[in-house]
Amino acid sequence: MQYLSTRTPAHRVSLSTALQDGLAPDGGLYVPERFPTLGPEAFAGCTTIEAVAERLLRPFAEGDGLADVLPGICEAMFGFPVPLREIGRGTSVLELFHGPTAAFKDVGARFLADSLARLNEGAAQPLTILVATSGDTGAAVAAAFWKKPNVEVVVLYPKGKVSDRQEQQLTGWSDNVQTVAVRGVFDDCQTLVKEAFQDEAWQERLRLSSANSINIGRLLPQMTYYAYASLRHWRAHGTRPNVIVPSGNLGNGLACLYARECGLPIGEVVFATNENRPVTHYLETGEYEAFETQETLATAMDVGNPSNMERLRHHYSDSGGAEALHDAIGAERVTDEQIERHVRQGPEAWDTVWDPHTATAVEAREHLDPDDEHEWILVATAHPAKFPEVVEPLVGHAVDVPEPLAEVMARSHPVPEVDPTLSAVADVVFEDRRPDATEHA
Repeated sequence: MQYLSTRTPAHRVSLSTALQDGLAPDGGLYVPERFPTLGPEAFAGCTTIEAVAERLLRPFAEGDGLADVLPGICEAMFGFPVPLREIGRGTSVLELFHGPTAAFKDVGARFLADSLARLNEGAAQPLTILVATSGDTGAAVAAAFWKKPNVEVVVLYPKGKVSDRQEQQLTGWSDNVQTVAVRGVFDDCQTLVKEAFQDEAWQERLRLSSANSINIGRLLPQMTYYAYASLRHWRAHGTRPNVIVPSGNLGNGLACLYARECGLPIGEVVFATNENRPVTHYLETGEYEAFETQETLATAMDVGNPSNMERLRHHYSDSGGAEALHDAIGAERVTDEQIERHVRQGPEAWDTVWDPHTATAVEAREHLDPDDEHEWILVATAHPAKFPEVVEPLVGHAVDVPEPLAEVMARSHPVPEVDPTLSAVADVVFEDRRPDATEHA
């Protein structure tokens, strides 16, 4: 299996190279050269999510040095439950928030951390993971890579644009993890990461990689959620459920499409977005346009120029572009007012407290199927305790904080704050890498 650049398809690399480089030299994103055919019968005897993950990912590591250690990597990805909970009206919730940072990104981050630690064992220079976050990614990456040997992490997050608890998670790390607050929005942080990969000084000083969903090592393991959930549904009901994925930078939704492309029993795939509209605008007009980021209650989805749109457009460019993509996915744009309504009504209507992001999936389900004629899986991407400012006033009571989340928050400490320029970030990052630097040690 080779991985090609979305901008130069002739440029192809191994899985290990794609994971370590993060971004192709031309600035493109790596995608698999093909998708294996893996229908439900291919997973006979796979009853645990670890077994499903190994079977699904095996073809994607074919011919690579990681293939022999894939079972161990798949074991390291989990260690916590991924429940599919039926809540009535033909609807189930895939809960992806039971990992150490209470968000769906834990699995992909742990896959990447274990893979890169193995690949860089004994390397003369540590690998530096540069990651932009709108809230959840940075915490998941920090937790996964914390104290991993020969790997360092720099997390950029938009100051004042994440919840207080998300900020406490992002600033609760030390040792090989450095967090920097950027005076801007998520798209500024994402642009800084891409600029660093193209900057000669950064390339000379550091061995760079990324753990954002621009790295194919985030998307591949996230396919396992959808493989496991759809197989459970298929085995219990004999039908293909439709899946609604809350979407910002589109990595999680794209992982669902990848799983379906491999032959998993998944019906329609719907991206639920907040008021940021690059996806819905593209599907409606056929023209891609980046928009200024709109601040919403679903902060982790506040993305005006999602990186993974490049992958989506690449995959469907040969088969009709926007029209073909329109046939492959649906997209629903959800307002803050609708988010508030579903969070408020969740305990009575669904016996569930929703976080603001999962509430977008609930609205999409209600809008698309008010008469309960179809079977749905709603993807719950984060624990509601991460957003107390939004959730608790609407449901009228405190939400218990998961213990792993509380532990990280208790370690929170001040971090550098910079303007959204690469030189400002460099002043912090390179300062900490001088031979006599002692701060953050």
